[in-house]
Amino acid sequence: MKVLVIGSGGREHAIAHALSKSNKVTEIHAIPGNPGIASIGTCHKGSVEDLEGIKKFVEDYNIDLTVIGPEVPLCMGLADLLEASNHLVFGPKKFAATLEGSKAFSKDFMMRHNIPTAAYVETTNYEEACKALDKFSYPVVIKADGLAAGKGVVICESKVDATNTLKEMLIDGILDGAGSKVILEEFLTGFECSLLCFTDGKTIVPMVSAKDHKQIYDGNIGPNTGGMGTVSPNPFMPENMDEVLKRDILDPFMKGLKEDNMDYRGVIFIGLMIENNKAKVLEFNVRFGDPETQSILLRLDSDLFDIMYAVANKTLEQVPVKWSDEHVCCLVLASGGYPGSYEKGKVITGLNDVDDDIIVFHAGTKEENGCILTNGGRVLNICAKGQNLNEVREKVYKASSVIDFEGKYFRKDIGLA
Repeated sequence: MKVLVIGSGGREHAIAHALSKSNKVTEIHAIPGNPGIASIGTCHKGSVEDLEGIKKFVEDYNIDLTVIGPEVPLCMGLADLLEASNHLVFGPKKFAATLEGSKAFSKDFMMRHNIPTAAYVETTNYEEACKALDKFSYPVVIKADGLAAGKGVVICESKVDATNTLKEMLIDGILDGAGSKVILEEFLTGFECSLLCFTDGKTIVPMVSAKDHKQIYDGNIGPNTGGMGTVSPNPFMPENMDEVLKRDILDPFMKGLKEDNMDYRGVIFIGLMIENNKAKVLEFNVRFGDPETQSILLRLDSDLFDIMYAVANKTLEQVPVKWSDEHVCCLVLASGGYPGSYEKGKVITGLNDVDDDIIVFHAGTKEENGCILTNGGRVLNICAKGQNLNEVREKVYKASSVIDFEGKYFRKDIGLA
C-alpha cells in the first residue's frame, strides 16, 4: 500500500515512522515532509494548503491512503475533496474539523451535548468584551476563535492584562483574523491532560495517556508554546479515570457526532483539566497532538496502518489496538527566542552521535548542502523508551547534551512539573 502523509513537523515524522513498521506499507510519501521523513520515505515539494495539488498527487501516484497531519488542510476541506473522488483519507471532513477551527463552535457543541467545560462568553466587540470581564475572576483565559498556530490562548492575571490582550486581538488584529472573535473563559484549576482517541464516527478507542508541557519555561511559567515536551503515561493521572472519561466525555461526544451528522474519521484530541476525579474539556483538536504523538505512537504495539485504514473504512471495531507498558519521554529542542522571534539556518550537529536507543524526530529542520539546519521554532524531538520515567528522562537529557545548534533551548523539567 502507498501512503501519503501531509505535513512537515515532528508529528508527521512520528506518524511516518510508525507507518514504516507496517509490512502492508510499501511506499511512504510526504508533502512537504522534512529531512527525517526523507530517511524513511520520499518527500515532495508542495504546500499543505494546495488542496488541488495534493489531489492531483494522490491520483498521479495511486496513493491508497492519505493521512492528514495539520489542522489547516482539514479545516480547509482536504478530506472532503479527496473523498469526493473516492480516495481513502485519515482525517475528519471540514464540518467536523470546525471543532478545532472555531472555539465558539466547539464550546457550543459542548454545551448542547452536555460535555463538561469552563463557563464562557463569546464576542466580536472590544467594549462588550471588556464589560464581560466583570463576570469572571482572575486569572481569566482569553481565546482567539480561529486557528492561531498555538498562540491564540492567553491566560491573563489582571484586568489590565485582559484588556490589553483583547485590544491586541480585536482591534490591532495581531492574529491575522483568528482573533476577530474571542472567547472569555473561566480559568480552570487542576492538572492538564491530553486524551487522544481514534474514531471512525461509530467506534472510539482511547490511546494511552500523555502529559504535555506547553509553557516555555521550567515550572510551567511563561508564554504558551506548541509544546516543549511530553511523557507517556501521564504521571499525574489519577487512577480509575477511564470510566469517568468514558461516561462524562467520550460517550456524549460520540452521541454529539451522530446528532450533528458529523463525518468524523481520524483522531480526536481532547485537552482536559482534571480536578477531584472530575474532568472538563479545555479544547478539541481534530488531529494528532504535537508533541504528544511522538510519545504515544512509540508505545503502539498494533499496526498503525491497519488502524488508520479501518478508521477510513469505518471498521475500527474490527481492529485490536494494543499498547506497550513502557514509558516514553519526548524532549523538544527549540530555537532561542521561541515562541517569539528566532533565527533559522543554524547548523545542527551530533544527530548521528546519540545512543542507539534514542529516536530523534525532525520538527523544524531542512537539509542544505549535506547539512541539517534549523528551520523552525521547535527544531527536534528527542525521544526514548524505558521501564520508568526516571530512565527515559535520563536518556533524553543525555542526548540533549550531544545534539547541538546555536541558540538551542529546552526545558529541564519535562515529566516533573
